Order: sequence, then C-alpha cells, then structure tokens
Amino acid sequence: MKAIWNNAVLAESDATVVVEGNHYFPMASLEMKYFKNSDRQTTCPWKGVAHYYDLSVNGEVNAGAAWFYPTAKPQASHINNCVAFWKGVSVVND
Repeated sequence: MKAIWNNAVLAESDATVVVEGNHYFPMASLEMKYFKNSDRQTTCPWKGVAHYYDLSVNGEVNAGAAWFYPTAKPQASHINNCVAFWKGVSVVND
C-alpha cells in the first residue's frame, strides 16, 4: 500500500492494518520529511486519544491529514504508533 498526497509518496508498506476502512501504516514506513507534529488531538471511545500530523509537501500544507494512537486502548493495541490518512491523501494498492 502507498499513501500519496501532492505527488509525494508519504508512506509505503506491505504490512498495513485495516481498521474501520482505514489503512494504518507502521511508523517505519513513513517518509518523515513530509510530517510535522500537530497539537490537534481527538478521542475515540474504543481506540483512545489520537494525535495528528500536518503534511508539508512542495510548499503546501495539509493540516491534520494523518493521525495515530501512541497509546491505543487494549482492544486497539494492534495500531499503536501506526499512521492513517484522510483529507485528500490517496491510499492505493500498488
């Protein structure tokens, strides 16, 4: 699987985990030069507190377009520190 935004490959992995229709990529598969920490957080009742990254590619920013659970609740522990995408990021099987 690949995550692509603004013509850049943000992440690539054969080991994504699908939860609620979202592919979660292992942290090691990310091209970290495109990721900037965000202060945004949200809470999911069964996964826990999500933290976000802003994406920065070719001078454009996509705020909060990637999220992860650094300490997911036990029932979602299989996605600890894995990153999922939205807000125009294409996730394709390549």
